[in-house]
Amino acid sequence: MKRTLVLLVLAAGVLLVVIDRTLAPLAPLRAAGSAVYGTAESAVGTVTRSFGGEQRLRALERENAGLRADLLTTTRQGPAVSGHEGVAAHVVGFGRDRSVTVDAGSGAGVTRDVTVLNADGLVGKISWAGSSTASVSLITDASSSVGARMAGSGELGMVTGLPGDGLLRLSLFDPNAPLKAGDQVVTLGSAGGRPYVARVPIGTVTTIESVPGAAIRTALVRPAARLSALDLVTVIVPEPEG
Repeated sequence: MKRTLVLLVLAAGVLLVVIDRTLAPLAPLRAAGSAVYGTAESAVGTVTRSFGGEQRLRALERENAGLRADLLTTTRQGPAVSGHEGVAAHVVGFGRDRSVTVDAGSGAGVTRDVTVLNADGLVGKISWAGSSTASVSLITDASSSVGARMAGSGELGMVTGLPGDGLLRLSLFDPNAPLKAGDQVVTLGSAGGRPYVARVPIGTVTTIESVPGAAIRTALVRPAARLSALDLVTVIVPEPEG
């Protein structure tokens, strides 16, 4: 009977760990049951790590990063920029100047002035890279400037950051260009894909700004990526030579 009870406790602990780590967070339930399942979860975690669970997770994240990069930067004519690959990284800190820190650096091939995106769209660019961490300047930073193209009309312009509002300002070069709320904005792309690769979603037009006699047409854009809740991102880096 005692052996059966121990096995049931261990099985329950395994089930909680699997659900928590693969399906959905169970923080409240885990906290409430920690006294019962703590020992079992610890034991299972040790076994999982010993079989390379963390390495497998990292491998899957790297593969996912590569697929995300391909999906968001591929046009009908083929890849937007060749000779690049995606590196998975987690956001581990927020800066005061519209920047975040990620847990991948030069050791993973991350360098300055390369694109950072997530599953939804453009996040920013690498502004500094250490050996194991790097800083990302977000597109909402006041100094941010991204060449842009309207996904529908193909009209060209520039997107700049509006700190404090969480929005972007779109400036189209043609003051008579067609523009309406709901239009999608994507990156124009830079030479060699640095700092920005082409065709990455930037955001959606929310408000058309009316300035009579202006030489350009402007609008407010809501970023496609939820920049206040970043987690897993992809850094587009040059493929290693050789």
